[in-house]
Amino acid sequence: MKRLTLLFLVAVHIAAGQNRYELNNGWVCAAMGSVKTTGDKISAASYSVKGWMPATVPGTVLTSLLDNKKVPDPFYGMNNEKIPDIYKTGRDHYTYWFVKDFTEKAPQGNEQVWLQFRGVNYSCDIFLNGKKVNANRHYGMFLRQNYNVTRLLNSNGNNRLAVIVYPIDPVGNPNGGQGGDGTIARNVSHQYVAGWDWIQPMRDRNTGIWDKVYIEKTGAVNVKNPHLVTQVPGVRKPEGPQQPAQILASAELENASDKKRDGVLQYQIDGQTVKQNISIEPGEVKEVKLPVFQLNNPKLWWPAGYGPQHLYTVKFQFIENGAVSDEETVTAGVREIQTGWNAITRSKQVAVNGQKIFIKGGNWIISDAMLRFTDKRYDAEIRYHRDMNLNLIRVWGGALIERPEFFNACDRYGMLVMQDFWMSGDCNGRWVDPMKSEDQWTRRKYPNDHNLFLHSVADQVKMVRNHPSLAMWCGGNEITPPEDILVPMRDSILPALDGTRWFVDYSNSDEMSYNSLGGNGDGPYTIQPVSHFWEHRTFPFNSEVGSVGVGDYVSLQRFIPPANMQFPTHTPKKVDSVWEYHKYIGYDQYIAPYGRLFDIADWTRKAQLVNYDQYRALSEGFSNRMWDWYTGFIIWKTQNPWTAMRGQMYDYYLDPNACLFGLRKGSEPLHVMCNPVDGMVTIVNNTFEEQRNLMLSVHFYDMYGKDSFVTQVFTYIEPSSAKRILSVKELMTNLSKEKGVFLSLQLLDEKKQVISDNFYWYPDEIGNYTGVEALAPALLKTNAKQLGKGKIEVTLTNPPTNTVAFFNRVTLVDANKKERILPVFYSDNYFSIVPGGEKKITIDYESSAAPLIIVEGQNVRPQEIKVQ
Repeated sequence: MKRLTLLFLVAVHIAAGQNRYELNNGWVCAAMGSVKTTGDKISAASYSVKGWMPATVPGTVLTSLLDNKKVPDPFYGMNNEKIPDIYKTGRDHYTYWFVKDFTEKAPQGNEQVWLQFRGVNYSCDIFLNGKKVNANRHYGMFLRQNYNVTRLLNSNGNNRLAVIVYPIDPVGNPNGGQGGDGTIARNVSHQYVAGWDWIQPMRDRNTGIWDKVYIEKTGAVNVKNPHLVTQVPGVRKPEGPQQPAQILASAELENASDKKRDGVLQYQIDGQTVKQNISIEPGEVKEVKLPVFQLNNPKLWWPAGYGPQHLYTVKFQFIENGAVSDEETVTAGVREIQTGWNAITRSKQVAVNGQKIFIKGGNWIISDAMLRFTDKRYDAEIRYHRDMNLNLIRVWGGALIERPEFFNACDRYGMLVMQDFWMSGDCNGRWVDPMKSEDQWTRRKYPNDHNLFLHSVADQVKMVRNHPSLAMWCGGNEITPPEDILVPMRDSILPALDGTRWFVDYSNSDEMSYNSLGGNGDGPYTIQPVSHFWEHRTFPFNSEVGSVGVGDYVSLQRFIPPANMQFPTHTPKKVDSVWEYHKYIGYDQYIAPYGRLFDIADWTRKAQLVNYDQYRALSEGFSNRMWDWYTGFIIWKTQNPWTAMRGQMYDYYLDPNACLFGLRKGSEPLHVMCNPVDGMVTIVNNTFEEQRNLMLSVHFYDMYGKDSFVTQVFTYIEPSSAKRILSVKELMTNLSKEKGVFLSLQLLDEKKQVISDNFYWYPDEIGNYTGVEALAPALLKTNAKQLGKGKIEVTLTNPPTNTVAFFNRVTLVDANKKERILPVFYSDNYFSIVPGGEKKITIDYESSAAPLIIVEGQNVRPQEIKVQ
């Protein structure tokens, strides 16, 4: 198989230089219309900002308005309709001044001070101490700014920064289309803020200083954009000694002084130092390449589920006359990616460190629709993806190049990343669309400024190129960029600034996944019969396939007003207006087989059964035909940045639903499963090792708890493969006729430890779950003990005289408030326990609240468990 090889040691985090701090508090803001003077006056200390509104920076205008209670929470109910939309108010309404007073004395000697903006949406002018900082207005949401302000600082150390931020232009009409009327794509910015089928429009289109602002102090020479590349040849294993890796390193140097500088650029890794003597002329910016370095016995970085995520700390320094002028620290992972064409599936195949990886991915929009990013939230969301046994996240093209903090979390948890650039088939003209204000030929030329797009690409590539998690670049969502963007980006910018990753021209390109089936190469996007995922062949590397994702009753209460907590009906078709506003898509006939609905709480319980079954079947069906039909799949989608009611494994508030645990079960690295069509019990091995001496145990249970033992047999399975063992179809059909039946599958290792435990429920012969509906109550014996700070173990035992304790959820709550603690990470949930069985659940959390455990299931009444 012919391969394109992508090689590199990648950086996790460009940490603070030797003296860098963030300007992230003490800002104030005011609408442009209320300020009747100019930036040079506003940025003078004598100008009074008394009465200005406290501002949230990083943040948007809408964030500041919300934090000051000037607008209602747009994520709750229909509140978003109460906030004026910029399309109707005009851009001036959301054009704001932001002011920050800070202390920094004018430096002495060769010291330099830099003002850095990591993201402003959309254009801005900057003033410091009465002087304009940027000669020309800055444009572009995805373009960092770096200014030498050494000569603009006040000698007494008291300084004032004033920034006026203008919204995008045009702002787009949020007419209900994907990206509204599409004109928002004339800007080099994100498109979802004009509305999509999973979100309502953001009223200010996220205008503001939305990303971090820094002050950095250096010597005469500033170290910028360090770059690390490694070569890790051969087929590697996660364990044992490693052959050497080759490291190629470079960095940009800027001489801010008026004299030539002679010094040494060096970096340190694993106790070794690599050096290069450098001379740099006054005012010069140059890229410097250091000698190739051989790293012996490297500790490698692996995707989640395949090996550890080892990271190295690498420090770049420019040293002049024995003193450090500037330094940058990166945290790096050593690994190599290859991609090749699988002729059997007719799709791309990904390998890491020489080992092929079956891609199990999730589509990601953005952490928060209003750009309220935090390290803690990023960490929780990426951990959820790791816990779902996924190994890739695709960052969708209608949003942004994700922030370094997102990639830091992906690096820690072993999530590969497919990063789209800022295009979408909807806004950029792939299809005829009556909701768009301009025709396809016009939309195909978006954005207005192609040079700005390319400039932004170059800058953002430099910002994130060093992360081990970043695995693929993608030209756009469901469409390529225009040719005069695509060609230089693909053939010049990416090879020069990166050159180590697979670039696919658009997300459902034939280059990624050959489309011999017609349609768009994506989907389906709605609930499917479970059998569909097993027997219906879809696209061989499907970039978008998914289903529903409504949370449980407690989740809905967070954003649905009490008067609107009405469950939808299929016949007659009836959906509450607030549910429709929050983008509900129907569960329809898929809930009906579970029997009569009593109330909204009952509806949400039964929706979780559908959620679990859908995503377990999706991951199992694709895994069943890996390397035969498929090389990977990416779920549309695994998270929501707004309180939408579709395509999510956890809600906006980080509360997981049954989708997460169904997907987690179906995507286990070593997994036993059953095809619902032919009853074939199959083992999937998504590891690099042959698994021997596995014990397969198969049992059916009826609705009264009677055990119909099928078999217990030793087996083995080759690395990265699926193995069919035996069919239980005939027995399944006979046992399920009247009331349905349960199937328990377990894999045990040589130590008799259960390494895969899968539990199915099947309907009666006409497709109804009559037995599940009428299950006798099961009273569990429960115990919870604190294992350490933030760690609890819950033990649940089902007495042998009981029926199956079916579909139980364990929930951690604050013992005093009786509210859920979030986020929380459960080792398993929505699980069943057979008669005589026991289940242990471990819970990880960060909270000072007194913990209390609640357990409830389909036939297990809610009970509270005190933590010992």
